[in-house]
Amino acid sequence: MKGLRGQGRIFERGEKYWIAYYVDGVEHRESAGNTKADAKRKLKTRLNEIHSDKFIDPRTAKITVNELLDNYLTHLKNKGAKSVSRLTSDLKRIREYFGCYRAINVKPPMVDQYISEQLKRGFANATINRGLSALKTAFNLARKQEILNDVPFFTTLREDNARQGFFEKAEYEAILSHLPGYLKGAVQLAYKTGWRRGEILNLKWESVDLQAKELRLWTSKNREGRCIPLQGELWDVVARQWAAREVKLKDRTLISQWVFHNKGKRIQSYYKAWHTACNAAGYPGKLPHDFRRTAARNMTRAGVTETVAMSITGHKTNSMFRRYNITSQEDKKQALLDTEEYVRGQSSEKKIYPLPTGTLPKK
Repeated sequence: MKGLRGQGRIFERGEKYWIAYYVDGVEHRESAGNTKADAKRKLKTRLNEIHSDKFIDPRTAKITVNELLDNYLTHLKNKGAKSVSRLTSDLKRIREYFGCYRAINVKPPMVDQYISEQLKRGFANATINRGLSALKTAFNLARKQEILNDVPFFTTLREDNARQGFFEKAEYEAILSHLPGYLKGAVQLAYKTGWRRGEILNLKWESVDLQAKELRLWTSKNREGRCIPLQGELWDVVARQWAAREVKLKDRTLISQWVFHNKGKRIQSYYKAWHTACNAAGYPGKLPHDFRRTAARNMTRAGVTETVAMSITGHKTNSMFRRYNITSQEDKKQALLDTEEYVRGQSSEKKIYPLPTGTLPKK
């Protein structure tokens, strides 16, 4: 006979007591202890959970956050999503912190503690939000698949879309001087072009045309490639990297396929080295992504047209470029001085315009 929701029974198996109960016509069994009293208490607890719609299958209750995230990424791959690679990177710190915990044990205080630790490590609000958003989506998917009943509340940090961060030349040069040698070329390219960190670290020598002196980016965040000429300091950076592409190991010589590498291997992350250099230079809290704003601002100051600048930085729309092309206090000061100079050049002689002849209008 098919079991009814909320029904249960107790039985013995060997020296252990077991309980059986029904949820939506499906029988669930689990070990309940060494005494009948233990079994009665456990059965009562399960039946109360069922009647209050708080029941979680004990098997799914053991699911860890890592397993939840694996389920989410598999779901995206099956859908053919192109964001899996970026999400895998975003979830690295989430896995480090939450991964081994059971999913049902993730609560708001734990999320708040994670946020505090990430802020102390210098990560931007948007970066923290991106990881937590992916984690929340993984929880929501598990609920839709009836793996979990509840999704914890996730705090969202305020993102300042008009962030004012950028580098003055002295700040950039000071930080550059404290960076390890393998990072300097990548940072110089970011400062000059405004390219994204991932775009630069993913560059291979197949993207460089040494004869034509061109650097080609085949794919990017906005799914559009771009090509820039290698002139002046940019050419010097690439030439140095070309000379340093050979890495001598104990038993062989490795020729790196990556334009920017660390001992022949792709640079995965440089947050620790970056923050160490910023602190040593006396500019703590600076973010690598601010090179994007800096490049946009510098090109505008140099008189480069918006269209040409966008073709270099890779901004897809004018509105996005203008969002990054933020004016500094110095820009505003100079604008006021220029305006003052303009006003001084105006004639201070008071001009009197005679009223037209005829009858004055009545008040």
